[in-house]
Amino acid sequence: MNPGAIAERTVIQGPAGPIEAVAEEAAGAGDCYGVICHPHPLFGGTMDNKVVTTVARALQACGVPTLRFNFRGVGASAGRYAEGIGECEDALAVVDFGARRWPGRALVLAGFSFGAYVAARIAERRDPRRLFLVAPPVGRFDFSVLGPPRCPWIVIQGDADDVVDPAAVIGWAHSLVPAPRLHEMPGAGHFFHGRLIELRDLVSGEIRSA
Repeated sequence: MNPGAIAERTVIQGPAGPIEAVAEEAAGAGDCYGVICHPHPLFGGTMDNKVVTTVARALQACGVPTLRFNFRGVGASAGRYAEGIGECEDALAVVDFGARRWPGRALVLAGFSFGAYVAARIAERRDPRRLFLVAPPVGRFDFSVLGPPRCPWIVIQGDADDVVDPAAVIGWAHSLVPAPRLHEMPGAGHFFHGRLIELRDLVSGEIRSA
């Protein structure tokens, strides 16, 4: 956690029941709040994933308070895995909670792996100021039905990813207009082992350049 950030465990009422979440305040007077979506629930993904917490720290360092949360069936969140559809509803409930907690602030939406798919889907139903997709699982989920968001968007992809095909991600990103700002990280695997500081700095740099 960043110096000055205050973590608070909270419960958000979602469509499948209570959603376990962590709200982290940030020093400074920013005008956004962030929601970060975690990797696949059936493969060990939780809100405490290191990539998720790294993105949260990056946002907090820029004065953006954040919400991390567990999808249904993970940790203390009620329900069971729902093929990405129910997880999108969970994420929307968290986004709406954040809008009530930090009224008047714009949304920064982020997701890692499966969470990137969820974030991309709900960006069509909310209007984030920025969208960050880290290792989006193109080829594993149907991204062809998703158009580009109505905001600046950033894709971060390691070229040594052994879970998601980097070429598929890059091809998809270049197929959309407007295309995202694409950051390819040479030698980085799916979980960005040894590269988390670089990932943090990329996200912070994008926020500060807004």
